[in-house]
Amino acid sequence: MSKEIHYTKSIQALKSLTYSKLNYAVLSLALLLTVFAAGCQKDNSTGTTPTASVSSNLAAKSTGFVISPAPINLKTAADFTILSETGISTTGVTSILGDIGVSPIAATAITGFGLIMNTNNQSSHTPIVTGEVYGPNYAPPTPTKMTTAISDMRTAFTTANGLVYPAPFVAQYAGNISGQTLRAGLYKWSTGVLVTNAGVTLSGGPNDVWVFQIAQNLTINNGAIIHLLGGAQAKNIFWVVSGKATLGTTVNFSGVILSKTLISLNTGATVTGRLLAQTAVTLIANDVKP
Repeated sequence: MSKEIHYTKSIQALKSLTYSKLNYAVLSLALLLTVFAAGCQKDNSTGTTPTASVSSNLAAKSTGFVISPAPINLKTAADFTILSETGISTTGVTSILGDIGVSPIAATAITGFGLIMNTNNQSSHTPIVTGEVYGPNYAPPTPTKMTTAISDMRTAFTTANGLVYPAPFVAQYAGNISGQTLRAGLYKWSTGVLVTNAGVTLSGGPNDVWVFQIAQNLTINNGAIIHLLGGAQAKNIFWVVSGKATLGTTVNFSGVILSKTLISLNTGATVTGRLLAQTAVTLIANDVKP
């Protein structure tokens, strides 16, 4: 008996049975399964490969996978919300959650904070820092602690700036990422990067990582917001800036800045992340928390 006759009789028999016991929706499902089984048998009997439509569907799904870098290992630099080699200054009403520190410059380069030395002489405190303040001229083991943290910060910058995997997105939007939505991954620019007050959106899961390799300056204009979607976390966003990083007034910024030079925050800018600079960090009435 031919396959066509067999399938026809099978369907007719199924219809006869189903009309008496099942509603129309169940009948439709049964017919669909019968046709699908017939197609599978035909492929098996002829040894053919899956149809083009199935192959295309699988290919489309594979392009949706996101390959993001591993988080940058900050080591002991991660013990600090703000870390600088040449000084930290603030004016206005600033609030910082976490420890801050400088090295190799002395703690006298931390200005505007009204530092009060702790009794152990290993750290100081101030009402505007919920944490401790460290400098290389404090009592041991603080000098070693600060030397190690600065070394780890420099290593993290070099490592992050040298990443080549996964394959980077190169020169995206010619450096102006304003109003764009960026998925997790490695991004590389030989220019500076600009975010206007249109902001930028980083969309991904809580374990996704963004690494932005910026050969020149990072400029975040007044009022810009770094929007996080899908559970993306500030601790997994790394802005690796070979020039200076400037955050305008009332900016709402997320991520770890690893800057080879200056990190400058203007009035009212808030940061969720860390400010790690190989020169100075300047603040004007800012809120910074990890």
